[in-house]
Amino acid sequence: MARPEKIRLGDLLITQGLLTSEQLKHALDEQKRSGRKLGRVFVESGYVTEEAIAKALARQLQAPFVDLKTFNPKPELIKLLPESQARRHRAIVLDVENDILMIGFADPTDLTAYDDIARIVRREIGLAVVMESQLMGLIDRVYSRTEEISGLAKELTEDMSDLPDDFGNVLGLTAGAEDAPVVKLLNSVFEEALKLRASDIHIEPQEKSLVIRFRIDGILHLQTEADSRTATALVLRLKLISGLDISEKRMPQDGRFNLKLRNSLVDVRISSMPTQFGESVVMRLLNQSTGILSLDRMHMPPRILDRLRHAIHRPSGMVLVTGPTGSGKTTTLYAALTELNTTEKKIITVEDPVEYRLAGINQVQVHDKIDLTFDRVLRSTLRQDPDVILVGEMRDQATAEIGLRAAMTGHMVLSTLHTNDALSTPIRLFDMGVPRYMVALSLQLVLAQRLLRVICENCGEDHALLPHEREWLRYELGDQVDAHVYKKGRGCSHCGNTGYLGRQGVYEFLEMTNALVEVANHGDPSDFMRIGREQMAGNTLRRDAVRLVLAGSTTAEEAMRVSSQLEEE
Repeated sequence: MARPEKIRLGDLLITQGLLTSEQLKHALDEQKRSGRKLGRVFVESGYVTEEAIAKALARQLQAPFVDLKTFNPKPELIKLLPESQARRHRAIVLDVENDILMIGFADPTDLTAYDDIARIVRREIGLAVVMESQLMGLIDRVYSRTEEISGLAKELTEDMSDLPDDFGNVLGLTAGAEDAPVVKLLNSVFEEALKLRASDIHIEPQEKSLVIRFRIDGILHLQTEADSRTATALVLRLKLISGLDISEKRMPQDGRFNLKLRNSLVDVRISSMPTQFGESVVMRLLNQSTGILSLDRMHMPPRILDRLRHAIHRPSGMVLVTGPTGSGKTTTLYAALTELNTTEKKIITVEDPVEYRLAGINQVQVHDKIDLTFDRVLRSTLRQDPDVILVGEMRDQATAEIGLRAAMTGHMVLSTLHTNDALSTPIRLFDMGVPRYMVALSLQLVLAQRLLRVICENCGEDHALLPHEREWLRYELGDQVDAHVYKKGRGCSHCGNTGYLGRQGVYEFLEMTNALVEVANHGDPSDFMRIGREQMAGNTLRRDAVRLVLAGSTTAEEAMRVSSQLEEE
C-alpha cells in the first residue's frame, strides 16, 4: 500500500464543508499563540468534532475509519508494535489480511510515523484512521504490564542472592536508585494499578510465592505471582519510602507517601501486618489529580439529593453518611464540603488520615501516638469558631457526644459511621452510650450508600434473567418482573472482559421527622424501627439498586451482590 500523502488539514475541512475560512484563520492564530496542534484547536474551539476530522481524513486518503469504541483488539497482533512506539507515533495494530498489517493512526498524514512503524514490524502495512482520544485509552488497556512485572520480579529474585553484600543496591539506597530492581518493579506495579483504575494494591506473601492483587471496582483481581523471596525487598522498600520502622516486623504499622505517575499525583496510604509467611502490605491509592466530585455528579436520585442539600445547608445539626469500608462515604462528604466551601463559612475537618486536599478549608490529621485524638482535636476545634465541622468517623462515645453537642450549639457537623443501613444508625448511637436526647435533637439526616459496578457501555447487551435473579427481583417488582428488558456485559477489552466498567452509588436516607424525634427521645427502639421503616417504604438501598437494574445501568447479579449484606425484611 502506498505511503499516505501530506495533507493541509484546514484546507481539507474547508473543502469538505466542515470548516469556514474565518474559523480556520482564528484557529491558526490560536495555534501560533498556544503551540497546540491545529486539529486539537479545531475540536476545543467547537468548530468540528474529533470524529468528523478523522472521517474527513479517511475519505481523503481512501482509507477505512475504525471506531475503537466497538473494536475488539487482538493482543497477539497489538504486541507486534512495542508500547513505547505505539504511544510515540499514536498508532496501533488493528488486524492482518493477506500478510498486510492494518495500522490505525491518529494522524495518518505523519509520514515519519508511517516509515518508522513499517521498519519496526518489518511487514507491509496498511493505513486506517482512528480517533486519538479512543486510541490512547485503548493503548492504556491492552498493553498490560503483567509480563514486565513478572520479569522484573524474577530479576529481583536473582539479585536477592547478593542480599548480604549488596543490600543497599537491591533496595535502591545507593546512587542510581531508579535502576534498582525493586524500584523498577514497584514503579511498574504502580503504573499498572493506575492504568487499570485500581483502588488498592495487595502484596501478600504465601508459603511458596508472593501474590500481588489489584482491587478494581471493588473486586480483587490477581495481577502476578512471584518468588516468595522478593517479598522482603518489596516490603522493606515500601517501609523506607513511607517512613515506617524497617526493624519492626512483629507489629502492624501504618504510613503514607506520595508519588507522581503519568502526570498524576497519587497519595498512597500503606498498612503492613505480620502474617504467617511474612509481612502483608495493602496500599490504598488516592489519585489527587482526578479532583473531587460535586453532588450533581453523584447520580443520586433527585429526591435524595434534594433532602441532602436541604440538610447540609441548615445552620446546625448533624448529617451522617453510613456504609461499609470502600462504599464512597468520604467522597460523598467531600462533595458536600465542596458545595459548602464559601468565603462566608469556616470549615474544619478532623480526619485519620486526610484523604483529599481541598483549598479554603482547615484540615487536621489526628495522631494517636502523641494523643492527638479525635475527641481532643474536636474540643479544640470548637474554640476555632467553625461554621462546618467534618469528623472523619464517629469511632467512640466521646467523639460522638462531642460531635452531637457541637451540632446542638450552632454548628453543622458532617461525619461517617459504620452501620448496615440508615435506619439502624440512631440505634447504633444509642448502643455507643450517647444520650438519647442528643441524638433526637441533633441528628438531621442519615444517608446510607453502597457502590455497585455498572455495565460496560461497549459490550452491554440484552440478558435473560436466571431463575434466582427473577425471584430476587420479584420481591420488589412483583408480577411486573418480566415486563422489563435486562442488560449484561459480555466482556471486552474496554472492561478487562468483566462486563463492568466503573461504579455508581445506590442510596437511602432517613430524615429525623417529628415522629422519629419523639420516639427516639422517649420511646422503645422497636417503635423507632417500625416508624422509620414505614417512613422509608419504597426508598431503600435495595430498591435503589433495582432502579439501576431497570435502567440498564447494572445487572441483577450485581444488585444482588451489593444487597446481600442487607437484612431481609
